[in-house]
Amino acid sequence: MRARLALLVAAVSVLTLIAFLVPLALLVRTVAEDRATVRATADAQSLVPVVGTADAATIRLTVEQLAADSGRPVSVFLPDGTVLGAQTPRTPAVALAARGQSLTGESAAGREVVIAVQGRADGTGVIRIAVPQHELTAGVTRAWLVLALLGVILVLIGLLVADRLARTLVRPISDLSAVSHRLANAELDARVTPAGPRELREVAGALNHLATRIQVLLVQEREQVADLSHQLRTPLTALRLEAESLRDPDDAARITAAADGLERAVTGLIRQARWRHAPAQPASSDAAAIVADRVAFWSVLAEDTGRAVTLDLTPGPLPVGVAADNLTAAVDALLGNVFAHTPDGTPFAVRLARAAGEAGEVVLTVADEGPGMPAGAIRRGASAAGSTGLGLDIARRAAQAAGGRLELRSPPPGR
Repeated sequence: MRARLALLVAAVSVLTLIAFLVPLALLVRTVAEDRATVRATADAQSLVPVVGTADAATIRLTVEQLAADSGRPVSVFLPDGTVLGAQTPRTPAVALAARGQSLTGESAAGREVVIAVQGRADGTGVIRIAVPQHELTAGVTRAWLVLALLGVILVLIGLLVADRLARTLVRPISDLSAVSHRLANAELDARVTPAGPRELREVAGALNHLATRIQVLLVQEREQVADLSHQLRTPLTALRLEAESLRDPDDAARITAAADGLERAVTGLIRQARWRHAPAQPASSDAAAIVADRVAFWSVLAEDTGRAVTLDLTPGPLPVGVAADNLTAAVDALLGNVFAHTPDGTPFAVRLARAAGEAGEVVLTVADEGPGMPAGAIRRGASAAGSTGLGLDIARRAAQAAGGRLELRSPPPGR
């Protein structure tokens, strides 16, 4: 913006100076030519009395003295054809002046002033003074240089003033941009100091109001999520009490472990909802241990529904950059979809292995022989089976948190 404003001011200044200085430069040249012509005319007029009354010898001496004083070629053409002073041929202007008409004309060397002198007994004499080109343009070059220097100085002053004015616009805009980037990076306490023109101050105030409103809404959302999560602890406590009352110790232990895991997930959700900044330490967990644990948990339900489970697990540890709670929720979401969207008796397979050719990457594959997933199933809140539509989105965000991705693939024909 500063560069464009400077370019605009420079263009306007140059055009203005051209419109002003070019006519002034032409006027300076015209004035210099007229000044030299007037001086030559005055010198010629001073010879008129001598040429009109004196003899040839007197005229010669006067002409030579005037030529020496003025530095210009001076010639006097007498009626009998005698040329006194500078020996120059008769020009058309001299021939015209011999008929009694004084004039100023242009010549190859500059300008010539010719004056007809009448009153001589032998006819009309002619005085000719040549004004050389260098005298016609004396001082013009220096005046043009002064005008050009003045123009350059005025343009530079205009650029300086434009840059100062542009800073008053660019600095507030840069501050607005910096604060918006900070807000995008979750620095919700970032604020901009209103400055600059009234419009920019209004934009700054609107941005500050927006940041404050976002901060308030996020606080309200965190509190609502935390309250909702806290309310889940009451049914969890009841579930744990029911599990302890079961007669089968294995069933009691399994349900109690599930309730404990769910309580840990709820506690983690409450903590995460109240976080205002990301944790300092990067998340990490053992994918092999978590996948084996969750498959063992869901295998009990698979046995009850007549599903065959195939587990292909690469020996661990297989560290991934996802928190254990998040990875557990993602695996549960993928396996839960198998039970929610396929009929009983549908077999499924779980495979966990290192990615071929990708150092540090781990691939978790959950496949079943059901009808397949509809297009757009990963979209948050989209579900064709009446569920919440959040399961696959949870898995997707867990994968992206570790720099990975979630892919849905259609089953091959016949499966």
